[in-house]
Amino acid sequence: MLAASAVTPASVVPESTQQAIGYPSLFLLVLIGALVPVIPTGALVSSAAVVAFHQTAPFSLAMVFVTASLAAFLGDAALYWLGRRGMKSKNGSRWLEAIRARAPEDRLTQAQEKLAAHGVAVLVLSRLVPAGRIPVMLACLMARWPMRRFWRGNLPACLAWAVTYQLIGILGGSLFDEPWEGVVAAIALTLLISATPSLWKRVRSAR
Repeated sequence: MLAASAVTPASVVPESTQQAIGYPSLFLLVLIGALVPVIPTGALVSSAAVVAFHQTAPFSLAMVFVTASLAAFLGDAALYWLGRRGMKSKNGSRWLEAIRARAPEDRLTQAQEKLAAHGVAVLVLSRLVPAGRIPVMLACLMARWPMRRFWRGNLPACLAWAVTYQLIGILGGSLFDEPWEGVVAAIALTLLISATPSLWKRVRSAR
């Protein structure tokens, strides 16, 4: 009994500290990644899911899901609002220029065609396709979608995105006993998924 009581505090404190630091950090990084799309937010969510999978605290995975999806939704909403302001301004804005710079002409044309044909469904799928979010968001801006319409479509998109990358993390966590091994596997898998479209495009160009 004495041995158990001596071990318990040492094992609980580090995990509680990880949660106190980890969830706010995950929220902030995903939020920033949504505004400045250079941070691999999918890899962050998968890594957090691996760590949560190996924790003993209840609802750890649920907290990762809520934190990631909420941060992604708020980041997308803020970026869309900034883009709308840029569309209304005569001189544009640096946020609108940043969105346009990350939406190649061919991807934008394709996004506009699919958005006109399928509406909100395209917005939902855009977050699951690597590099698909920004062209579809710009297509929504150019179609003059109001904020509420974008929010309604973006909410299930963020939920589906968080679930997808969390499942990747759970898979990595279940395959390895050590959390760091699962994190490495999850990051490698998410980076591979992100690189697949560009690799496929190069293969098609070479052919």
